[in-house]
Amino acid sequence: MPKFITDYFSSIFNEALADKIFSLTWRVLISLAILILTVQLVKLFKKFLRKTFKKVKMDDGIAGFLVSLTGVGLYILVGFFVAQSLGVDAASIIALLGSAGVTIGLAIQGSLSNIAGGVLILILKPFKIGDYIIENTHNNEGSVVEIGLIYTKLNTFDNKTVILPNGMLANSSIVNVTHTPYRMIELIFDIAYSADFNLAKDIIAKVIREDEAVLTEKPILIAMDSLDSSSVKVCSRFYVKNENFITARYRIREKVKFALDENHIEIPFTQVVIHEAK
Repeated sequence: MPKFITDYFSSIFNEALADKIFSLTWRVLISLAILILTVQLVKLFKKFLRKTFKKVKMDDGIAGFLVSLTGVGLYILVGFFVAQSLGVDAASIIALLGSAGVTIGLAIQGSLSNIAGGVLILILKPFKIGDYIIENTHNNEGSVVEIGLIYTKLNTFDNKTVILPNGMLANSSIVNVTHTPYRMIELIFDIAYSADFNLAKDIIAKVIREDEAVLTEKPILIAMDSLDSSSVKVCSRFYVKNENFITARYRIREKVKFALDENHIEIPFTQVVIHEAK
């Protein structure tokens, strides 16, 4: 083949290749710009939603859930627009999303149950952010700090973060400790059979009534709980505000111990007597 013909086709091929490379580069740059811009817009929109929900005093759990759900939906739309800007056919994207949705749905059945559990928690409101709950199935407890799309986060008494799946919480027995503004404390003290029972009751009652955290307008019970093998168990029940529960429980137990010691009320303990054989 003559050289001028090969040179002619080679120049056409090189020009076409250069045009395709330029077109592809341009599309990639446009797609990257759209991606960066839309991601920032989604973040701004999520912030706007949070502020709006706060102004209308929407429950923090419901607000966080809706913001998360909206964010996921918007990011899916962002991916759709970016794919279109790269020249991918819309029908192909929809077909791909449909098949991917079925596959992902089968793969994340557990996560979907967690999402359904989160919806139930937000609708039925067995607890809300700030409540102290006890999950009886696995004995997890703490203050609710976040109700997310899939998980609920608890902050424990010793400042640990516990992350629980919403599906498990929706199907578990839950004790909401802070549902009411006050809580009952039960303390049991052992005294010797030889001790003055009525005096011990009076001492315990005096310590409880004089503590600043005790709600004296609520019932205070001091009674014999049981007769043990080596001691008489004295039960005390009284109420404090939720925020004072832990400190009052420890403080009053300590005060009662010192008061019983001062009044020579014996607190028995297990003793072992060894007889030496002669």
